[in-house]
Amino acid sequence: MDNSAQIKKWISEDAMRMQALVIASSLGLSDWFLAAGFVRNLAWDKVHGYSRATALNDIDLIYFDPDKASEEADKDIESRLKAISDFPWSVKNQARMHKRNSDRPYASTEDAMSYWVEVETAVGATLNESDDIEIVAPFGIDVLFEYTITPNRKRPKPEVFAQRLQEKRWLEIWPNLVVNA
Repeated sequence: MDNSAQIKKWISEDAMRMQALVIASSLGLSDWFLAAGFVRNLAWDKVHGYSRATALNDIDLIYFDPDKASEEADKDIESRLKAISDFPWSVKNQARMHKRNSDRPYASTEDAMSYWVEVETAVGATLNESDDIEIVAPFGIDVLFEYTITPNRKRPKPEVFAQRLQEKRWLEIWPNLVVNA
């Protein structure tokens, strides 16, 4: 089984993640994914042999809609989600995030992800119209199986990477990881 198929299998076997995908899918957002720790943490848990999933601080729902690129629109979606589930949702329209990051405007959700701080974080899952899991990963899936945490060369801010590494405690939670600087 290739690594992409393995990730899809792990997600499909995780009831909480499948429920979150179904809920997110029901919103009808354009170019949406549940990303970052939603996929990354699951993969790292599995390659570390953990029998229980590491708790998620939030579930990052990202999407791309230039016509609704306000923070208020995201907060409205979060409120709708929190009204139907107890998940810790965090909603961000990637069509507006280039401003916060001082980048050129992004063309899509995947394009926006290609600017995220860590390579391994830039991975997301969605449900297609047939309710099959699809994965997007601008740097590929294999990095999730290499026991690395890698700063993104497109985001050359070593201080931000170092801060995230410390705050998120990745090297403590998954002790086989190494920084691939």
